[in-house]
Amino acid sequence: MTKVAIVYHSGYGHTALQAEAVRDGAAGAGAEVLLLTAEEGQARLDELKEVDAIVFGAPTYMGGPSAPMKAFIDATSKPWFGQEWKDKIAGGFTNSGSMSGDKVATLQQFAILAAQHGMIWVPTGYLNETQQEDWTNGHKDGVNRIGGYIGAMAQSDNAAPGPDNPPQGDIKTAKMYGARIAKAAMRWGSGQLD
Repeated sequence: MTKVAIVYHSGYGHTALQAEAVRDGAAGAGAEVLLLTAEEGQARLDELKEVDAIVFGAPTYMGGPSAPMKAFIDATSKPWFGQEWKDKIAGGFTNSGSMSGDKVATLQQFAILAAQHGMIWVPTGYLNETQQEDWTNGHKDGVNRIGGYIGAMAQSDNAAPGPDNPPQGDIKTAKMYGARIAKAAMRWGSGQLD
């Protein structure tokens, strides 16, 4: 069975909801899923060499991944040295309080991490539904409403996480992205690339 690991940090719970949605999407696509916080991922690096895909997730703080996720990234030098993650599927997701918040910089950090490990990066692959409905105002239920193509993006209000924070469109995007990553890992592992 295809195994997908999700390694994430969540400062206030919003990014955890995204991580759970990625997990649900990957599991719904038929993958076995390992959901780890950044701290757990750092302590269990040996287990990550046994998975087919790794998805990295963190809130964007000050233009990059949060400090616990950065500590996990730095700790991956051991598997990097042994090329343990080479040819695994990779992806990433992030959340911040503003629509931009320099989220792309966090996703670029994850994509560069994947490239250093020799991994195969999977983009979201979903058009922004907002463009098709109301370009000027958007809607919070739209898939990829923020227009994140390198990875899944979410925007949360400065309030407790809940059913609409992050908005349902961002959660739906994360779930679809989890399924896409699982399917890519299944195709990559079987040699069925088309």
